[in-house]
Amino acid sequence: MIIKILIAVAILLVVIAIVAAFQSSTYRVVRTATFSAPPASVFAQSNDLRKYQTWNPFGKSDPEAVYVYEGPATGVGSILKWSSTGQTGEGTMSIVESRLNEVVRYRLIFIKPMAGAGDMALTLQTQGNQTLVTWTMAGDKNYLAKLMGLFMNMDKMMGGAFERGLAELKTIAEKEAQR
Repeated sequence: MIIKILIAVAILLVVIAIVAAFQSSTYRVVRTATFSAPPASVFAQSNDLRKYQTWNPFGKSDPEAVYVYEGPATGVGSILKWSSTGQTGEGTMSIVESRLNEVVRYRLIFIKPMAGAGDMALTLQTQGNQTLVTWTMAGDKNYLAKLMGLFMNMDKMMGGAFERGLAELKTIAEKEAQR
């Protein structure tokens, strides 16, 4: 009886390993929100990594994290490095493209707890006297990430954080626009 159970468990593990191998090798998370603020108010918060930290939902979840800034204060070449023994781990984020009041693109390199990389962007579109803000993150998934994806949904996991971050950014940008 134990032999049959062990064989069944082994077969199940092989099936899970094969199914994981055929999962998508990329991920993409997108959330949008409409702000009652001009693009300039949103751009100012997203083009400065120190200001980014005031609404970054991932940074707020780990009070142990230490942040170091390098390069220019704003725009292309700005770098944020973080490290923590808590949940945020270790990595870097740099601004790789910055078009005034249109888009800020970031490159993320994750070192710990799991190595990886991703591209993130905040895109701003004027809609009358409002701004449509789109937060996108995309990247490649290694085998371990594919395996984890069988049990955890990346879009749901990160999407909630994006929604919280957009809500915080909206509050800040709308308050800034009223000044």
